Amino acid sequence: MKILFANKFFFRNGGSEVVMFNEMDLMRGLENDVIEFSMHDSRNLPSRYDDYFVSQKSYRSPSRGDKIKSALSLIHSPEAVEKIKKLILDEKPDILHCHNIYHQLTPSIITAAAWLNIPVVLTLHDYKPVCPVYTRLQGGAVCTRCSDGHFEAVLTRRCADGSLGKSILLWAEARYHAALRSYHRVSKFVAPSKFMRDAVVRRFGNDKVIHIPNGIDASRIQMSDDDEQYVLYLGRLSAEKGVETLLRTHAADNGAWRLVVAGTGPLLDDCLSRFPLAEFVGHLSGEALEHKLRKAAVVVVPSEWHENSPLSILEAMAHGKPIVASRIGGIPELVRDGLTGLLFEPRNTQELSSRLKTLLDDAGLRTKFGKEARRVAETEYSLSRHGAALLALYESLLPPFRSSSRAVS
Repeated sequence: MKILFANKFFFRNGGSEVVMFNEMDLMRGLENDVIEFSMHDSRNLPSRYDDYFVSQKSYRSPSRGDKIKSALSLIHSPEAVEKIKKLILDEKPDILHCHNIYHQLTPSIITAAAWLNIPVVLTLHDYKPVCPVYTRLQGGAVCTRCSDGHFEAVLTRRCADGSLGKSILLWAEARYHAALRSYHRVSKFVAPSKFMRDAVVRRFGNDKVIHIPNGIDASRIQMSDDDEQYVLYLGRLSAEKGVETLLRTHAADNGAWRLVVAGTGPLLDDCLSRFPLAEFVGHLSGEALEHKLRKAAVVVVPSEWHENSPLSILEAMAHGKPIVASRIGGIPELVRDGLTGLLFEPRNTQELSSRLKTLLDDAGLRTKFGKEARRVAETEYSLSRHGAALLALYESLLPPFRSSSRAVS
């Protein structure tokens, strides 16, 4: 089978790229051919198909004329359409699997593939098909007004950072692809969480959306008994991630427990100045990230938006770490309250403090939760299980004469 993967970044920029690169490796391991489509960037990994990649787009041009061109290309990219059509005609893939394609590639590539009779799979890493600003947040509060495909609320509520101009652009993008029926041409949406599945079926119907959890290769991670009694936050420093709630909780407890914050983002400078008791270690990856995870007592995920299926939770589970997390979105599907960790209500600093202290004061409970988290990661969220489900999905979308069943080891 030939599988064409499309994502606007071809380097590990975030969770969507990690998922995609894992899937590409899985499919190659199952003796399938993998083809790549993305955007040129100096950070890209090598690809034999980079001649087909679209030119780099930043959407931060200073001139008015270039801004208008950028705005139009954000809605529909003729370059991406022409290049993916050429790639499909040259390489003849059986399936197009899209990940994060918005803005730089645009959903117009879905229509291009559908016109060429290529089945399209789209993994839902966020809520973009049912929310023009992708977060389902408005003014910091959860909002579902656009879930049925009517997007006028983004204008009336100025959902894009309170800016009418940005909101008009995102409304135009949503209306354009609704008129073109870009998302309705997707053969199957992959929802990594049941919560995500429920969020989009209202617009696309039950038959169009399948729940396939993300996977992790726990065999590459050796559990450690190291525990240096600190709480670890891994992720972006932005409002929807709840990092300010976490830092206020820590400050209210007068730094009685050690907090390590690993990440960067728009709130970094403000957090550094306001919360001196926390340890900010910046963005971590590779061995540095592994080291911090191995020595953490608890991993905390204080999100205040409807998280889908955070890879940071799967990483913590694979390391055998107990988790304290918000009871929101798809998080409770991963964090089993009282079994692999403890949940708290978003923004509730007192409850967050109580949950953290419960675990920090009881090493035996941390060990118990951590072992169960590792077991769940190995059995329910293995990469091989993810690959088997994905391959079965691909084959179900192929005409009988093009399908060739393969077993997953």
